[in-house]
Amino acid sequence: MHEYLKAIGFSNIKTRKELKNLLTDVQKSYDWEEMISVAPGSDFCEYRKDYGKDIGISIFGEPDDNYEFEMDCYFPYFNGKGITSYADIIVERRMDREIYVGICEEIKIGVSLIFHLQNIVEYKKQKQLGNMHKSSASITLSGLSDGGTILLPIKKTEIQEKAELEESRNRMMLLSAAKTGDQNAIETLTLEDMDIYSQVSQRLVTEDVFSIVDTYFMPYGIECDRYSIMGTILEKSEVVNEITSEEMYVFTLDVNELKFDVCVPKKYVIGEPAIGRRFKGNIWLQGKINF
Repeated sequence: MHEYLKAIGFSNIKTRKELKNLLTDVQKSYDWEEMISVAPGSDFCEYRKDYGKDIGISIFGEPDDNYEFEMDCYFPYFNGKGITSYADIIVERRMDREIYVGICEEIKIGVSLIFHLQNIVEYKKQKQLGNMHKSSASITLSGLSDGGTILLPIKKTEIQEKAELEESRNRMMLLSAAKTGDQNAIETLTLEDMDIYSQVSQRLVTEDVFSIVDTYFMPYGIECDRYSIMGTILEKSEVVNEITSEEMYVFTLDVNELKFDVCVPKKYVIGEPAIGRRFKGNIWLQGKINF
């Protein structure tokens, strides 16, 4: 049972029989189908069905000798909008199944981002055509969350906002220089991190951590594509699962200047969301490479 089925409105799926019926519905009444030959006599298929605006389920597998579809795996998806980043991307296959993850160096976050690849068949086709020699591409990230908390924003003056923006830009330039081996940039970043640690330690004595930390993006759990995030809500909308009638929030978040959409069930959100407030939760990060 996939943990993030309830993130797209299927919290009512409790048994294997209910899950099997749902996946059979995807196979029989899919909205989108794509197939690619991966070897002589072997095809790789994907069936995808939408259960609301930008949410749905994908199933993967291959036909047997009698042309009957044999499912290998499935996952719930949420399609984000726009372009999140331009970055150098590496795609790797998971060891146990025909699922792929993308790895990109995101200078805004300062770490390598690992995301579940949504357009697997398209990636396979581009690879067969030899179009993967370019490592840099644009990606559209999105997140599925099973719940979260709404926090009030940190009050800042216009001068503070401009100063933080300038500091962020300078840090990104230093990180970019450090990646190329610039020793001065590495030393400067090390000293800045020591200063930040000292300042935060002093402020934590009298202040709450969420009044100090504006946003964050950090790995969560043992799965490589799961993250704990806190970001500012830039846009807010709602989507409804057409089968279960469950409602989800769709937030466009600004997390460390990285902007992407997150889908979260409305009934599992604590607090009243509004533009300018912050969302805190755990997400399964997905992404689409824009070929």
